[in-house]
Amino acid sequence: MSSKDAITLLKEGHRDVEKLFKEFESAKGDGRKQKLAHKICLELIVHCELEESIFYPACEGSVEEDELKEGYVEHDAAKLLIAEIEAAEQGTNDEFFDTKVHVLQEEIEHHIKEEEGAGGIFAQARKGDLDMQALGERMAERKKELTEQYEKDGLPQPKLKTMDEVSV
Repeated sequence: MSSKDAITLLKEGHRDVEKLFKEFESAKGDGRKQKLAHKICLELIVHCELEESIFYPACEGSVEEDELKEGYVEHDAAKLLIAEIEAAEQGTNDEFFDTKVHVLQEEIEHHIKEEEGAGGIFAQARKGDLDMQALGERMAERKKELTEQYEKDGLPQPKLKTMDEVSV
């Protein structure tokens, strides 16, 4: 089986989470919504980690610095909402639960447009001198590791990046 390049892998992650958001919208019963919300959060945390630890650093010098900084900030905003969604007690009636998931969906849709749009991060990265195949292989392996770890241990608490930690 041939491996996917980095951008194909990331775009597939975008499509997967978009499907989960659609399922969430039509889900009935708190238990179903809770499970879907957790799956959305898991997918997004793993996706953010892949972009922040592998893809974005590889894009430095090929992608505009401001675009990468915006990507990190958008991830941080998503991580805060994810932590709130995950903190909602199973079975409790958090009147803002659905709203938080909806706002997360809007943030992620915006983020996807920024990355996939004409002149966005993915387009700039494709023009750069990056080995997308090798990046994709590293990311696929890391995705498998992170997914297994977070399914076993639970999602990590958000560790937001400071600009000192971002080397763009």
